[in-house]
Amino acid sequence: MSLFYNIAVYIVGFLLKIIALFNKKINLFINGRKNLFEDLNEHFAPTDRTIWFHCASLGEFEQGRPIIENFKSSYPGFKILVTFFSPSGYQIRKDYPIADFVTYLPLDTKRNAKKFIQTINPELAIFVKYEFWPNILKELKSKNITTLLVSGIFRQDQAFFKWYGSWMKKSLQTFEHFFVQNETSKRLLNNINIHDISISGDTRFDRVFEITQQNNHIDFVKDFTNKKSILVAGSTWDKDEELLIEYINTQASENEKFIIAPHTINPKSINNLKNKLTKEAILFSSKTKSTEAQVLIIDSIGMLTKLYSYANIAYVGGGFGVGIHNILEPATFGIPIIIGPNYVKFNEAHDLIKLGACQVIHSNIELNTTIKYLLENKLEKETKGGFAKKYILNNKGATAQIISYIHKKIHTHA
Repeated sequence: MSLFYNIAVYIVGFLLKIIALFNKKINLFINGRKNLFEDLNEHFAPTDRTIWFHCASLGEFEQGRPIIENFKSSYPGFKILVTFFSPSGYQIRKDYPIADFVTYLPLDTKRNAKKFIQTINPELAIFVKYEFWPNILKELKSKNITTLLVSGIFRQDQAFFKWYGSWMKKSLQTFEHFFVQNETSKRLLNNINIHDISISGDTRFDRVFEITQQNNHIDFVKDFTNKKSILVAGSTWDKDEELLIEYINTQASENEKFIIAPHTINPKSINNLKNKLTKEAILFSSKTKSTEAQVLIIDSIGMLTKLYSYANIAYVGGGFGVGIHNILEPATFGIPIIIGPNYVKFNEAHDLIKLGACQVIHSNIELNTTIKYLLENKLEKETKGGFAKKYILNNKGATAQIISYIHKKIHTHA
C-alpha cells in the first residue's frame, strides 16, 4: 500500500501542474512551492534551534496560534517555521510576524521529506488537528525528532480505524504524544493500541478568548452601527446570502443594520450581492461611506473576528453547503448564533445548540422568525449570548497544558 501511495503522490503532483494552467488556486499551490528549499536554506541554518508548526489551512492556524505565540514569548531564541498545505491559509498568513518563516509544505514524496527535514532540522514538530503525511512523519521518526499532534480529533469513519487502514496506522505511531479534543478521539486511538494521549480540549477556545482581550475597534464600523441592532453575517456563501437578502429586503425594520462578510471576496460576487439588496448598501472599501446605509458589505479580509464585537446577533455561513465556519468567534463575544443545517462534524455546534446559544435554521421562514424573536425578546437574546460566553470560558486552557508538555521536552533536550 505504501508503494501505491508514493506512486499516487507523483501522479497527483504531475496532474496538478497541468491543472494549475487553468485554475488560480492550484496555480498558487504549485508556484508557491517552486523555490521552497532555496527559501528554507536562506532562513534556517544547521545550528538554529527550530520548532516547526504545520497547519493544513487557516482554521488550523488559528488553533495553533495560541501555542505559537506562547512558545515565542517563552523561547525567543528559537526559530519558528509555520507551514501550510492550502493556499487559502498561506496567502492570508504568509506575513505572520511571530514566525521566522511561513511557507508551504512540500508534496509528500520520499525525496522531499528527506530534504525538508534535513534542511530545517527541527527540535520539535507540531501538527495541528490533522494531516498525516506518511513520508514526512517517517522521516521525523527516523531522525528521533519529537512530534506532537495538538487539538486532534478523530472519527470512526477515518481510514486508521478501518480494516484497510493498517498502513496508515504507522503514520500515527510516529507521534510521541497526542493532545486530543474529546474522549471519543482518545478511545478510538486506544483501540488501535495508541496510549500516549491527553484530553486537552481545543486550543481554539484560548484563541477566541484572546480576541476579546485585544483592541477590536474598526474605523467607520462604530459610526455605521449608530446604536442600531446589528446582525453580523460571517463567511457567507450564496445560499446564506439568498436567505439574508430576502430578510433584509422584506422583513428588516429601520432599526436593524447588517454587516455581511462573504466567504468569497471578488468584485463580481460582491457587486452581485450589493445589487440584489433593495435597502441601501455600501462596501467597506468605498472611499465615501454613508452611516445611514442599512447594510455594510465587507470586501476585505482579516476583519471578521473584530466585526463580531459589534454584533447583537451572529449568522455564521456555510451551513447550507460545505459546513459551518467558525462559530466560536462570535460565541466568545456573548451573542446568540444562527447557522444552517450542515454542522454534523462540528462538536462545538452540537454543544452550543444543546445549551440554547445556537439556533439551526433550514429556510427563509425559520430565519425570519428567529431574528425577529431575538430582537423582540431582549432578555432571551442576552441569556443565549451568556450561555455562549460561558461555554468559551469553561473550555479554555488547552494551550497551557500543551505548553507545559513542550517545556519539559525543551528542558530535556537543552
